[in-house]
Amino acid sequence: MRKIIQCVQNDNKNVTVEDTIYAIKEAGFNGVFVQWYDKDWSFSQQQQVNLCRELGLEIEFAHLGYKGINNIWIDDESGNELVKNYLKDLDEIRKNNIPMVIMHLSSKSVAPAPSEIGVKRLKKVVDYAEKLGIKVAFENNKIFGYLEYLLDRIKNKNAGVCYDSGHCHCHYDDKFSWDKFKDKIFAVHLHDNDKSDDLHLLPFDGTIKWGGVIESLLNAGYDGPITLESCYRYQYLEKSVVEFYKESLERAKELSKFFS
Repeated sequence: MRKIIQCVQNDNKNVTVEDTIYAIKEAGFNGVFVQWYDKDWSFSQQQQVNLCRELGLEIEFAHLGYKGINNIWIDDESGNELVKNYLKDLDEIRKNNIPMVIMHLSSKSVAPAPSEIGVKRLKKVVDYAEKLGIKVAFENNKIFGYLEYLLDRIKNKNAGVCYDSGHCHCHYDDKFSWDKFKDKIFAVHLHDNDKSDDLHLLPFDGTIKWGGVIESLLNAGYDGPITLESCYRYQYLEKSVVEFYKESLERAKELSKFFS
């Protein structure tokens, strides 16, 4: 069976991120991904990484922040500052021996059109990551077309895709460039919704047709972990956080049957 990875979620309700990490471990997960958002969290991103390592949780990748990411496509100094911050993040990721980062290409439902200045900036990030031995996977977000535009222009094999099932379902009506991204899917975020919003439900609690999604991932050559981006909120608050992550692990095991 493939490795099963869980998100260290900083947006869980009614629990601290420390509670979250301990619950993920107690539930039976052996691996995680962390949110490296450069926010002023009371339990910092570095402390989160340290605690995961102390508990023996393997860190598969770090999700970089996306505040102001729309400026990457605009020809002004704010886009250049973004690049400087991402290069600094990559230095920290390297010090922590994390092998891959995830990046967004836009935020919100309206964003600047993709542009050559943005490609130039993101190529600088990808090339620097390659020197550090870190892969970069760009995630599908709310607006279709950014991944296609960028990866048509950045041919570095160090750049790939993070397929987000929830975004694809509610924002793209399940449309995805599977053929274009064959052998380029480095990572996944698997979670569910009913198309009303990006709800981050557990698999099978929404309307995603998981058999078809997994078949498409396999046909595209994805050979990585089953990576859940679960969030403890909504109806799940009726359970304890440990019970929630135990259920999340069981759902991942159900997904694994489609991978066999």
